[in-house]
Amino acid sequence: MKIEVHLFATLARYLPAGSHRFMEVGEGTTVRDLLAELEVPQAEVKLIFLNGVHAGLDTVLEDGGRLGIFPPVGGG
Repeated sequence: MKIEVHLFATLARYLPAGSHRFMEVGEGTTVRDLLAELEVPQAEVKLIFLNGVHAGLDTVLEDGGRLGIFPPVGGG
């Protein structure tokens, strides 16, 4: 399956060079599995969206899906 992955802000450094934001994953792959594959520490993840809908770590990825992952954001 091919998915589009967007890692925002400080998480962008975990996206493999040359991946062009598209990745191949196996059937049944969850968000948690993908984060582990990319070596993204779960503690650095605050928000997850799959196809524009809030998702969790155990959400199963879909072929052609768009995954967006955001770190905690500070400001004031």
